[in-house]
Parts: sequence; structure tokens; C-alpha cells
Amino acid sequence: MKIDQKTFNVNGTCYTVRPAINKDAKDLSEIRLQIDGETQNLDREKGEAFIDAPGFEKLIKKDSEIKRNLFIVAVVNDRIVGFSRCEGNSLKRFAHKVEFGVCILKDYWGLGIGSNLLKESIAWADSNGINKITLNVLETNDTAINIYKKFGFKIEGILENDKILSDGQYYNTVVMGRFNE
Repeated sequence: MKIDQKTFNVNGTCYTVRPAINKDAKDLSEIRLQIDGETQNLDREKGEAFIDAPGFEKLIKKDSEIKRNLFIVAVVNDRIVGFSRCEGNSLKRFAHKVEFGVCILKDYWGLGIGSNLLKESIAWADSNGINKITLNVLETNDTAINIYKKFGFKIEGILENDKILSDGQYYNTVVMGRFNE
């Protein structure tokens, strides 16, 4: 599924949020690998669950054909700096919801890119009969948790001792959801 392209200007940085297209696949593969090495807020360490360019081409094609999926990117000066996906489930009992995930290069944090990707995803979901968006977030990622709350997400549960980070400690995963009645 697709959205209309939108342009944002935050603190002097102009960026566009648009649907992912096939020619983005190589760049998406490279920046996902870089992002995984820049933060522990995501599920993967750098190089784990690697998706190559053909893998991203398949995801982009799938997401453009399936009504309950959305794949969008944030672009600064013709360079992808972040992306997000909403993925639905083909089972009828879960047809009302999608799972949201987002990745942004560390150099572009603080420019509202994550918020705008989320905002566009919510607008897309609301206009396409999707009533619930779910996501998982690391308990120490207070910035993300606060942004999600600002957009109407509520904490639905805690997965205790869910992840082991590089410090050898266990961390909880916060399960959040937004329901649009």
C-alpha cells in the first residue's frame, strides 16, 4: 500500500517521506546494516538477519501489493536516512492490526523523522480500516516510548528479561499498541 509523498523541514534539514520503491533496495540494505551497528535499541546486532538488495526488492514488492502493509522511507538530499514498515497478518482474526517498526541513521536523530514516519503510518492505517498498530520498544528507549505515547500508544505489557545487550545485562521489552475505534 502507498502514501502520498510529503516534505518536512526541521531545524534547517529538509527531508521527504515517501513510499519505498524498487531502486531503494540496495541503499536500504546498506543503511539497515549501519543502523544495526549504531544502536542497541533494535532487535539485531550488526550483520544479524541481514537482508541483501534482492531481499529488500521482494519486501518492497510484497508491501506494495498487500493492502495491510506499508513500507516508507525518509530521504535527505537523495539519500535514504530512515525507513519504517507496517506489516499486517493474513489471518482474519488479526486483519484489524499491523505491527510497526522504524530505523533511522543516528546522524539524523532529533529531526522528527521517526515521528513523521509514525504520523504517516498512523494516517495510512486510519484511512485503510486498520484499527490497531502494535510495536515493541526497549525499556531504556525513553525518547521513543514518550513519542509513542504522544501519538496515542499505550503500554500493553512488559516482556521481562527479553534481551541481552552488549553489557551482558538483561533488559525488558515494552509492548505498546494504539487502537483507533
